[in-house]
Amino acid sequence: MKNTIAKALFNSHSYPEYRKMVADLLVEGKSTGNEQSESLTNYSKLNDARMNRLDKTITISEKILSKLDHLDNKYIWLVLSEGWCGDAAQILPVINKMALASHKKIDLRIVLRDDNAELMDQYLTNGGKAIPKVIVICKEAGIVRADWGPRPKGATELLAAYKKEFGVLDEKIKTDLQLWYLADKGNSVQEELMQIVENIAYNRL
Repeated sequence: MKNTIAKALFNSHSYPEYRKMVADLLVEGKSTGNEQSESLTNYSKLNDARMNRLDKTITISEKILSKLDHLDNKYIWLVLSEGWCGDAAQILPVINKMALASHKKIDLRIVLRDDNAELMDQYLTNGGKAIPKVIVICKEAGIVRADWGPRPKGATELLAAYKKEFGVLDEKIKTDLQLWYLADKGNSVQEELMQIVENIAYNRL
């Protein structure tokens, strides 16, 4: 496990590096990942524009800012992602803002899912390679303390209810999911990840 994490971190990207990598591939008409298709490239274009907007508009709540300001330990948040992933496009800008507000207590690193199959296989969701997946690592000890993802509880419940009623996840629910994220304004991501960090600190006492 430690070797897998270490290998992933060695090949990881900062948030600006990740954004540039996705944008550079789009110039070539490509998306990240092993599979290439027109639809995945179109999703990546949409997500790139969405992330540009969220980078400007996402704000961290005063409550979360205060908690980030008083973190006692340093963490690495290692995120499995891909440029075509709609959930990742909504969540990564929030996580980046949290890391920036942490006074370097949180080091955000991003790796591509398809380039890190061994790591992804250790963090499956119901047997699937759902992303984004945030792996919370205690920087000092170099050990994984928790993981989170691929989406906030409210978004997960929205998808589960739709699938139960209609049996499929179609384009309508994808639109509904994006509207959910828009209304939530990143608050659920902030609350849930902060709760994980607080639980880690509590368990260390």
